[in-house]
Amino acid sequence: MTTDTPPDLRWLPKPEPASFSYEERDRVGIITLSRPERFNALTFQVYRELTDLFKTIGGRTYDPSGAGARALVLQGEGRAFCSGGDVDDIITRLFDRDAEGLLRFTRMTGELIQAMRMCPLPIVASVKRVAAGAGAVMALASDLRVMGEHAFFAFLFPQVGLSGADMGASYLLPRVVGLGHASEILMLGGRVEAAKAAQIGLANRVVNDEPDRTNVDREAFALAAQLAAGPHFALRMTKRMVQQELDMDL
Repeated sequence: MTTDTPPDLRWLPKPEPASFSYEERDRVGIITLSRPERFNALTFQVYRELTDLFKTIGGRTYDPSGAGARALVLQGEGRAFCSGGDVDDIITRLFDRDAEGLLRFTRMTGELIQAMRMCPLPIVASVKRVAAGAGAVMALASDLRVMGEHAFFAFLFPQVGLSGADMGASYLLPRVVGLGHASEILMLGGRVEAAKAAQIGLANRVVNDEPDRTNVDREAFALAAQLAAGPHFALRMTKRMVQQELDMDL
């Protein structure tokens, strides 16, 4: 990378996060949450590293090797996508925080979702088994969602005494499924099974996941590869304008 390269064209070396894995194949960046024994529950470190990755990963496109990612898959290792915040690492520690500390945590989680929406590369979520709490919102913040037939979403915030607006869910969900469905999901906090998710537009594709749940990851990768092979600049601009025009009039 030369020093006279314009800032918006400087390429990013391949990320090497410590708390999850990242690899690239066929110009698709694969982000794998790698705590399968906890259904890929999020820790403070995972939150921070994911946020940093989504903020900078657009620079991989300009890698002079030609191998940099043009689309992303967000998936979980093992049987599940993501069960939300880790009870030991996050939830129990929040009880010891004062109001200012809780506000900092809320802003940190919101920063991740904002980084996903502002990331110039299209993101495909591979939803296996469960996407709960923060995991559900991360899938929601992705551009497309591939679900296994036996997978479900669980927006659990009200069931643990939190607002259904947590992590931007109340902003994103009505724009994906409509106000009526979003109100029911966020107020009652129940499961949204794959068939229902497809019916209301929460899942873009539902695929067979028995007996092999990795089929969901393969289908998500195939969709991301299709995006990566498409007109890159046009897709970047489409994502940007779809995001910006959510709140604009004609």
